[in-house]
Amino acid sequence: MSTTERPRILVVGGGYVGLYAARRILKKMRYGEATVTVVDPRSYMTYQPFLPEAAAGSISPRHVVVPLRRVLPKAEVLTGRVTTIDQDRKVATIAPIVGEAYELPFDYLVIALGAVSRTFPIPGLAENGIGMKGIEEAIGLRNHVLEQLDKADSTKDEEIRRRALTFVFVGGGFAGAETIGEVEDMARDAAKYYPTVKREDMRFILVDAADKILPEVGPKLGQYGKEHLESRGVEVYLGTSMDSCVDGHVVLKNGLEVDANTIVWTAGVKPNPALARFGLPLGPRGHVDTLPTLQIKDMPYAFAAGDNAQVPDLVGRAAGNENAWCPPNAQHALRQAKVLGDNVVAALRGFEAGQKEYKHANKGAVAGLGLHKGVAMIVMGKMKIKLKGRLAWYMHRGYHGMAMPTWNRKIRVFADWTLGLFLKREVVSLRAMENPREEFYEAAKPAPQATSPAEKAKAS
Repeated sequence: MSTTERPRILVVGGGYVGLYAARRILKKMRYGEATVTVVDPRSYMTYQPFLPEAAAGSISPRHVVVPLRRVLPKAEVLTGRVTTIDQDRKVATIAPIVGEAYELPFDYLVIALGAVSRTFPIPGLAENGIGMKGIEEAIGLRNHVLEQLDKADSTKDEEIRRRALTFVFVGGGFAGAETIGEVEDMARDAAKYYPTVKREDMRFILVDAADKILPEVGPKLGQYGKEHLESRGVEVYLGTSMDSCVDGHVVLKNGLEVDANTIVWTAGVKPNPALARFGLPLGPRGHVDTLPTLQIKDMPYAFAAGDNAQVPDLVGRAAGNENAWCPPNAQHALRQAKVLGDNVVAALRGFEAGQKEYKHANKGAVAGLGLHKGVAMIVMGKMKIKLKGRLAWYMHRGYHGMAMPTWNRKIRVFADWTLGLFLKREVVSLRAMENPREEFYEAAKPAPQATSPAEKAKAS
């Protein structure tokens, strides 16, 4: 038992699962029944399916994130990291953003750390790659791409222009295909305002080691997505990978070599490596090994869900696939969080028999490929409805718009979309945001001291 008067439910991670699980627990709990503590290095949750639209300027970046303290007013929100967990003592070590680390006892544990970008030891990737896992990266990518157009327009050096206007995206899943579709749309619009830059001057390249893109929507829609991107001038190279990108010189396994200032890495995700320090049973790929009830194996007080959990897919197993696991997507994360919250409350009250198993059949998938362009596969029983083009794009926006947490954020996102119908897209690069003090520093730093008499006389 913890040192607090009430039992403590420690939620490690404030992402999709952490936020929704904490909300569910607080909703189901009686007043004063337990303390819910959420620990995350960020004070907000990011709705990742909207990152491509944020990178393209279709949605304001602030509307893609949900402030934890505002949404969880009855919870204890700590901004920091859980560095280690002693499962025998039921004590977590918290490293706050400032100050010394401290120990925090708990009675029930929820692991919701999510995933991080899956990278490989490719020379130059760490120095030149741009990820797409957080809102900061989406904002950075938007400013970076627009800055490349500024560079190309400001010089007559053909080599500099060519590097600036070459954009390489590695990974053809949802993140990669959606991001290149949205960014190409934005760059096409932005080029209208540059007298010396045209869409034909730009080179967009999409690379994937698999033999198709958008595998989540099936081979036919994936092929449509590939052909659609190619019709917009995007070069799609499948069955190949990137060998190196040192100093922006991209070398693909198929022999293609290009120089690019922009290299976007969206080649999948992996469980957060911090899980290895928590004393948890992990699967072969580093996921937390859970039961269908979302309880961690051999730990009845601990639960896990979402991208960092290996959750049995009961629907797939009932169909004969004994190795079926729930895929890491927002559709499962949302539903798992609700079941997890209910099961935590049941465990808190001693109702072990009240634990529910997570069982959810895939309802399909939707993807946007820029304004008015998309693909969608809707599953209704044994029937699969496949849509493409504008209708699929409406399905994509409608589904994710309603899945966005809180009505506050839903309304703001729909307001952004509505304004976009009447107003032109903003194509301003705010690159200085990444170093906001640079101009002030240049103005405030001391002038260099004159050393010789002649220099002193000149300075005076």
